[in-house]
Amino acid sequence: MKIATWNVNSIRQREGHVQRWLTQCQPDILFLQEIKCETHAFPALTFHGIGYMAEAVGQKSYNGVAVLSRAPFTVVHRALPGLPADDTQARYLEIEAADMTLIGIYLPNGNSGGSAGFAYKLAWMECLAERARALLAADRPLAITGDFNVCPTDDDFAPGALSATDALVRPETRAKFRQLIWLGLTDAIRAAHPHGHIYTFWDYQAGAWQRDLGLRIDHTLLSSALAERLVSATPDKAERDQPQPSDHVPVVTELS
Repeated sequence: MKIATWNVNSIRQREGHVQRWLTQCQPDILFLQEIKCETHAFPALTFHGIGYMAEAVGQKSYNGVAVLSRAPFTVVHRALPGLPADDTQARYLEIEAADMTLIGIYLPNGNSGGSAGFAYKLAWMECLAERARALLAADRPLAITGDFNVCPTDDDFAPGALSATDALVRPETRAKFRQLIWLGLTDAIRAAHPHGHIYTFWDYQAGAWQRDLGLRIDHTLLSSALAERLVSATPDKAERDQPQPSDHVPVVTELS
């Protein structure tokens, strides 16, 4: 089984990219982030035509998440449990498929909005940890995947790519990520590739792609039942070299 995640940075601009990639790579499930369109505007019919059912949680111009699946699934939550009821940011989609709970997220960046923006990031991560804790307590196979906007360690960004005060690497951010790991979740890429620089994002500015000034901020976290089935977890770097690419690449996790 292949579970993939991809921040496409606008589905309007990358609809053809996603269609081509699905046809070539044929993951069973693909979670998307930053679709940047309202729910009704998501091009579900395009993906139905190549065998994928679709569900989206969108908002105008910003954020937005979606899932594409070749197998039937049930939507459980379209917003992260525990957040205030008036929080309208489209960042979370939880489904049940193939006897698993699968969650796709677009975690707040935390660099905009000053101290309030960073506090929102940490509060969101705390709610995510509470949801993960509840699902793990129910002993259901669980995967949380998406754009976490976290570089967990210094190995997860190129030297000079970020300042020490960036919200992606601040100690508070990394502590919240470790909290997820300590619940009993496994970072799939680091389980498959324990050491070295592995990136999933290269900025459009300053020749970051050409200079390999990347970040690893797209992750898949697996419960123990799924971690035991881990075969591979790999970013598809070739996608960053396509014409008009997203600044992120797909990350594919294969389970036995």
